[in-house]
Amino acid sequence: MLITDPIGDYLTRIRNAQMAGHRMVEIPASRMKKAITEILYNQGYILKYKFADDEGKGGIIKIALKYDAQTKEPVIRQLGRISRPGLRKYAKSAEIPRIINGLGVCIVSTNKGILTDKQCRAQNVGGELLCYIY
Repeated sequence: MLITDPIGDYLTRIRNAQMAGHRMVEIPASRMKKAITEILYNQGYILKYKFADDEGKGGIIKIALKYDAQTKEPVIRQLGRISRPGLRKYAKSAEIPRIINGLGVCIVSTNKGILTDKQCRAQNVGGELLCYIY
């Protein structure tokens, strides 16, 4: 199956799994999706992840979603795509948006790899704004 927006598909699978109350979600892997998954784990939005090898294909990312222990609400309140295949959005390091005044995370594709907005400002690099999470 040909997917025109793999990152949009990645975010939609996570969003749908959370709305359905699933604990795990499986997503077809790519290097960019693996980098985004590692950022989500390091920022505390997912419980854990595993990169599984799929024969003849790119592999699978298994993500354990994180929920609040008391309210059973998902930790990820909202996630969305900023730059899309029909309209790419780029920003310099000073122009990268602050998601909820710094409480959320904007994921940026730079020439130094996939970074968060805070890392971009610290390293003074800009790039394509991929998505936001809070």
